[in-house]
Amino acid sequence: MQKRILGKNGLEVSSIGLGCMGMTPVYGSGGDKGEMIKLIQVAVDCGVTLFDTAEGYGPYINEELVGEALKPFRNQTVIATKFGHNIVNGKREGLNSRPEHIRKSIEGSLKRLQTETIDLYYQHRVDPEVPIEEVAGTIQNLMKEGKVMHWGLSEASMRTLRRAHAVQPLTAVQYEYSLWWKKPEKELIPTLEELGVGLVTYSPLGKGYLTGKLDANTTFDQSDARTKLPRFTAEALEANKPLIDLINSFAKEKNIIAAQVALAWILSRKPWIVPIPGTTKLSRLKENLDSLHVSLTKEDLKRLDELASKIVLIGNRYPEDQEKLIGK
Repeated sequence: MQKRILGKNGLEVSSIGLGCMGMTPVYGSGGDKGEMIKLIQVAVDCGVTLFDTAEGYGPYINEELVGEALKPFRNQTVIATKFGHNIVNGKREGLNSRPEHIRKSIEGSLKRLQTETIDLYYQHRVDPEVPIEEVAGTIQNLMKEGKVMHWGLSEASMRTLRRAHAVQPLTAVQYEYSLWWKKPEKELIPTLEELGVGLVTYSPLGKGYLTGKLDANTTFDQSDARTKLPRFTAEALEANKPLIDLINSFAKEKNIIAAQVALAWILSRKPWIVPIPGTTKLSRLKENLDSLHVSLTKEDLKRLDELASKIVLIGNRYPEDQEKLIGK
């Protein structure tokens, strides 16, 4: 397995990680617990070391799944989880990054993940009610206590990122980045390069869209979170089809599949960018990992970027209420 380094403190992880969110009910019903444990453990056997979860996924049950699956392999894996939500009666209700709440959160995460330390601890969303310096100071104390090894932010603004990094250097920032969401190229990636912070990209396959298996006729179960996302309306799926056609054409040229083109494109951007595609299927896991062996030439990448830049995509990533939580 190829490795990459996140941050200046040298957190080494597999070049592709595994996003575990969808293994419990988010995009539909999730997967069978026994099968998901097996999938995570097969990923370990394949050399994957970075596994991503959060207390808010479920809530709680995703961390429990990851903790049980990785317990036999704890010394050879990197667990990333997240804090920052109020969880009331089993539901996320608003943001909370007050120091006392962070301390409560990490104790719960440590217990559910069956570990003594969190390798990479992200603030899930920036809490505008709590100065980021206060959050960074709390994490700094947790690091001194050995409960956290590295920390990061998710979907934060450049100003917040810099303020946090000045108090306690960040190892990674998690942000959505893919061929259908290239906004991080404008400010985020240059800022991370300047500061020496890694980028962990979630939804590198566009929540399944960039696999080329979804179209305007696709129907989602009402429990599937994508039913609430503007980019997954039938209108948007049809309007954005030219991007899928483009990716499919490259896949056909290379005798690979669309998902591998999308992941190989991300891997080519910077050596400190690590995608964490999620899946509930062993076959998809292996297809995703095979992206590491896909070779896109400089000419391929230039042509792909040029053609993709001409495609106008429609639909926001999230509903308006969720968009308000991003980039704070």
